[in-house]
Amino acid sequence: MPHTIVLAKYGEAAGSQHWEDFDGVDLAMDGICQMYERQLKQDNPNKRQITYDIQNLFEYIDKLPDLSCLVFAPKYHVYEPKGKQWIKDQVFKHLKKQAAAAN
Repeated sequence: MPHTIVLAKYGEAAGSQHWEDFDGVDLAMDGICQMYERQLKQDNPNKRQITYDIQNLFEYIDKLPDLSCLVFAPKYHVYEPKGKQWIKDQVFKHLKKQAAAAN
């Protein structure tokens, strides 16, 4: 799996920028889901259990001022930039694969 860097900007302040690297696209998609889950916990500190669906996650992705991935392309030895729509497609595929494995 190609090395993947997730770049996120949570607000307009320069300090709201964050990056994380992962050993593959699937792990990066897990990381993006975890970003959303951390936000849900922060927004709902008194709830013991929080549920969400894929549409809620996609709305979160769309509302972020910036979210992108850099995915290593070993053939060319470069990182390819990927935008929000690609991320949503990959998250959907990843979660679908996880749901199929759970059944």
